[in-house]
Amino acid sequence: MIPKKIIVLSICTIFLTNVFSKAKAAEECFEKVSRPIFKFNMAFDDAIMEPVAKGYNKLPEAIKSGAGNFTSNISTLLTIPNNILQGNIKDLGHSVGSFFINSTLGVLGIFNPAEKIGLKANKEDVGQTLGAYGIGAGCYFVLPILGPTTLRDAVGLYADSFVDPFAHITIREKELFNISGNEIDYFSVKGTTAIDFRSDNISNFDNLEKNSIDLYSSIKSIYLQDRENKIKNSNINAEDEWGNLDK
Repeated sequence: MIPKKIIVLSICTIFLTNVFSKAKAAEECFEKVSRPIFKFNMAFDDAIMEPVAKGYNKLPEAIKSGAGNFTSNISTLLTIPNNILQGNIKDLGHSVGSFFINSTLGVLGIFNPAEKIGLKANKEDVGQTLGAYGIGAGCYFVLPILGPTTLRDAVGLYADSFVDPFAHITIREKELFNISGNEIDYFSVKGTTAIDFRSDNISNFDNLEKNSIDLYSSIKSIYLQDRENKIKNSNINAEDEWGNLDK
């Protein structure tokens, strides 16, 4: 039997297709709610994420690099099905090759020998796939802890847990197959990924916070531009956008 949540997801996807296919640009729909949530997220970052990220940066480079490679390799499991859904055969080859080599020769992804031979898996998710299908962003809003998103990307974030093989192994087995999984592993990897990203961008974020007249609007602009670039498979990333806003 098809899980009810998948049915709901399908309905949401159809709704998005019909409503937002002609409205590509994101619209600010819930700013009065999003701004207070944004302030909460900033307080959470100041109290927890930034101190943890600074402590993480003090770890030996080998440990930091290994943790980053490991989580990046696991994220390739989500990239592979999205490469298939997008019909991107070239990137699919890179993703499969990268995951296989790094999981074996790279000792479960701790090392990244695939990159040294020219294999690089661009990160893909369901939100990007929906965007590649021509579905517009819809409303922009901010989620507690998770940060900025759009209606399309929020649906995609939920769908990721059904598409991602790692999510199936850890958090969806019990729901889909009545097998006990391990949610701690899934959220530990996601948390490490967030800390790794935050630690790599401490100075960028500090500069943005210092130089922005309206930090909320700056973060919104960076997020939307970054998502658009990822949908188009552009080489420009969020760090580049931060640099542009600082100039």
